[in-house]
Amino acid sequence: MRKVPTGPGWDAKVQRAWAEEPVAERLKVLRRFRFRMSHRTDDLCRAIDAGTARTPADVRASEILPLLGACEFLEKNAKKILGSRLLSAWTRPIWLWGVSSEIQRVPLGRVLVIGPSNYPLFLPGVQVLQALAAGNAVTWKPGRGGRAVAKLVAEELTAAGLPRELLRLTEESDEAGTAAVAAGADKVFFTGSSETGRAVLRSLAETGTPSVMELSGCSAVVVLPGSDLGRVTAAVVFGLRLNGSATCMAPRRLLVVGRTTSRREALVNRLREALEDVHPVLLDPNVQEKLRTLVEEALDAGALLVGELASIGEAQGPILIVLARPEMRIAQADIFAPVLSVIDVEDAAGVAAAQRASPLALSVSIFGDEQTARRMAGRMTIGTAIVNDVIVPTADPRIPFGGRRGAGFGVTRGAEGLLEMTAVKTVLVRRGRTRRQFEATTERHVWFFEGLILAGHSATWKERLRGVRVLLGAARRMDPEVLSAEPATTEEEANEMREQNVDE
Repeated sequence: MRKVPTGPGWDAKVQRAWAEEPVAERLKVLRRFRFRMSHRTDDLCRAIDAGTARTPADVRASEILPLLGACEFLEKNAKKILGSRLLSAWTRPIWLWGVSSEIQRVPLGRVLVIGPSNYPLFLPGVQVLQALAAGNAVTWKPGRGGRAVAKLVAEELTAAGLPRELLRLTEESDEAGTAAVAAGADKVFFTGSSETGRAVLRSLAETGTPSVMELSGCSAVVVLPGSDLGRVTAAVVFGLRLNGSATCMAPRRLLVVGRTTSRREALVNRLREALEDVHPVLLDPNVQEKLRTLVEEALDAGALLVGELASIGEAQGPILIVLARPEMRIAQADIFAPVLSVIDVEDAAGVAAAQRASPLALSVSIFGDEQTARRMAGRMTIGTAIVNDVIVPTADPRIPFGGRRGAGFGVTRGAEGLLEMTAVKTVLVRRGRTRRQFEATTERHVWFFEGLILAGHSATWKERLRGVRVLLGAARRMDPEVLSAEPATTEEEANEMREQNVDE
């Protein structure tokens, strides 16, 4: 690796030097980082805020393993993904003969990563690694409780050979995030609530700064007729329990298809019994108030509470609501609290209507026959559809993740997420000495271009051959040495061809 300039005030030069490094050299830093991080698991667990309600095993499974897997994916694939693409001469339009076309993916410059509090290592960490692999400098604004683990990551990247100026950390506060946005970036990657995301977008609109928004969801679990209720129960309880229910894909709506009362009651009874073993989680006062309001509204509108609920407080156990409807706010809200609304739907059309009622199209899980589930998923406006599972498959480092509608836009992770860290640059080269493209057009050019259009885009080979005749005749007329020659195709013949094409 060539020597990279360092020191105060050198940030832009450091980034340019980093971008000029071969991708393979940049990836060597990530490889050394991955090796070092594999021996820091205890330190990482201690650095992550205990308020995330996870055991050391949970942290390893949900934060460390996915991050290191994403790092390894970059080491193996980033060079190919970021490589330039030379377009084939054989597919080039004939009228651009002599022009070669190359599409490059180049670094953006400085990327701002605004991380969440619920997964402070994995979610922003992957974005930081992708940004660095692509040749960018990064400002990382951690979510609440995330600065300690972000600092550990930065230290290990520096120890692995990353120039210190390429990764800056801010404080965790909202004010720090506002200041980071105001300071400017070439692109912003935000992970957080829909409300905060909209506020960030309003700020970015002032400068036209592009962004990727990974916002919250109100994810549904669809239970098709014939599905395994035991599997559904285990999956839903896992999703509500994972990370204290502070997961954007956690199930919030249970759509039971078929209106079979006995089947729905059997599922609800299974859930009620299983949720009794789920430990309460600590809720922020603002979340408590929001949850209390949503539950009260739902009950006032005809929903029913399963089991006893003395009150909503700081230590909150799971809340199960039945007879909910898609238009209720509790069935549309992004809230990090263990609450699940059971909604009866008659058929696939009812599922589609319930999905349209939700403004947050992040993810859906469908349990039942695979082919039926695939067809249903294909008709949904959704970022991610999972069949017969919840949440876990999205940890695959090859998979891009993102939402639709109010759940955000753009993707992170996977090859597509890496390309989000780049800009497209097109390089076009004209070979040869011709200057004909600069000539002013005349009446003779009309038939030359007319011939090109007919020869290249007519419906039949007979019509295309006629177009070639028009083209060759016009070419002879345009040649100064044969200007006196009669055209191979007259204007009347060309008009007749056009009329035939329209009629057919």
